[in-house]
Amino acid sequence: MMSTTKTKGMIVTYALVFGALFLLMLSGLLGFILLQLRQSAQKAAAAESLEIAEAGIDFYRWCLNHGLVSACQGERDYFDPGGNLLGKFSLQANSSLTCGQTIYGEARSEGWTLKYPQLKRKIKVFYGQASLAKYSYILNDNVWIGGDHEIRGPYHSNGGVRMDGENQSLMTSAKQSWICTVSFGCSACPTSSGCWTQGSSCVCPGVFTTTQNSNPNLFSYPVPSFDFDGITIDLSQMKLAAQSGGIYLQPSVNINSQGKGYRLKFTSQGQVEIWIITGLSSTYAYSLEEGWHYDYFTISNQYLYQTLPVPSSCSLIFVEDNLWPEGTVKGKVTVASANLINPNLDTDAVLATNLNYTVNDGSDGLTLMAERNILIGPQSPDQLELKGIFLAQKGRFSRNHYPNNLREKLEIVGSIGSNGRVGTQWISGSVIVSGYLKRESAVDVNLLYQSPPLTPTIGAQYEVIGWQEE
Repeated sequence: MMSTTKTKGMIVTYALVFGALFLLMLSGLLGFILLQLRQSAQKAAAAESLEIAEAGIDFYRWCLNHGLVSACQGERDYFDPGGNLLGKFSLQANSSLTCGQTIYGEARSEGWTLKYPQLKRKIKVFYGQASLAKYSYILNDNVWIGGDHEIRGPYHSNGGVRMDGENQSLMTSAKQSWICTVSFGCSACPTSSGCWTQGSSCVCPGVFTTTQNSNPNLFSYPVPSFDFDGITIDLSQMKLAAQSGGIYLQPSVNINSQGKGYRLKFTSQGQVEIWIITGLSSTYAYSLEEGWHYDYFTISNQYLYQTLPVPSSCSLIFVEDNLWPEGTVKGKVTVASANLINPNLDTDAVLATNLNYTVNDGSDGLTLMAERNILIGPQSPDQLELKGIFLAQKGRFSRNHYPNNLREKLEIVGSIGSNGRVGTQWISGSVIVSGYLKRESAVDVNLLYQSPPLTPTIGAQYEVIGWQEE
């Protein structure tokens, strides 16, 4: 029989062994729990650090929209909603400037909490302002889009829209309804298209179609009217910028008494040939604004005045005269035609041949602004290709009616802004009698946020165009 003393010794031994095992397991469990708590706290701190970094980015955006970028950089405190200091962020930013204007902004923000300052999160964000390149067309008048016209990109008019072509994006009008006249093909009111007669007038929906080409599901009206005056640039500002850092061309008559304007030919080497025009021949023409008249758009005499590199720091050309641009654009260039010396004279830009880019990856771009009209000339080629943002501030983008002057195809890659009615094809009855038989228009998304200098913007605020964590 086992003695009582020996039995008690074994019990004590078992108790010590199992107690040690229990303590070991408990300490391991407590260590695991503490580790999980620590990791959870660190994960929370990392998430908070990201939020603090984002707060720094939001602060930068406010600074950018208020012109205070240089004063907003550096390290700053971050407080929670209760006013308690939670952490800090460090902000560094730079902007891409050309002709004194911010094209886009870049900000890097690093955030951390006071409790875990070693857990830092970094964010890099790009900001930009949407330009006129947001739209394929933006008009301030009624328009009739022919059945041959294919449009890829948002189209807006403050007037009514008859859309008989093919649209792959929104077609919007500021009008609930409008009077469709004979010049818009409504000699017989197309009641099957939703129009109705009201007295002697044909009243149609803001956007309507008479063909099967378009997509009415993408028609929207009425929408808020677009402030067309709001996209006009201060031409005086452009002139000063060109005189100080770009290229400024005074009225050609000041250089040559026979001067009638300038021909600008862009080269793929980043230069521009400046020709002074001394002779123009006439072409019998018709427009709704002028009736039958003579256009003087065809160059008959000219001479090379200068060949200059387009300045990279301010690639802006201001021409105080009528303008004939052409060629291949390298880089991002803005050309403006306006007479600010004589308030009674408004200038035009005439497109006589192709405008192209050296590459199509977004590195190149053109903005062409005319004080009055941008007109395609009578001698334009059968296959005309135009790339760029074209803005006719007071007038229209169009091609006048030249009898027996038919062309094959017009392709536009970019955007058209026109105060007046757009038209590049003329119809008599149901027969095309002048202009381009086939037309294609596509918006250039590469120019939306990184457009040529001083291109008109849509809205005053900078928007996020890129976000990444570093």
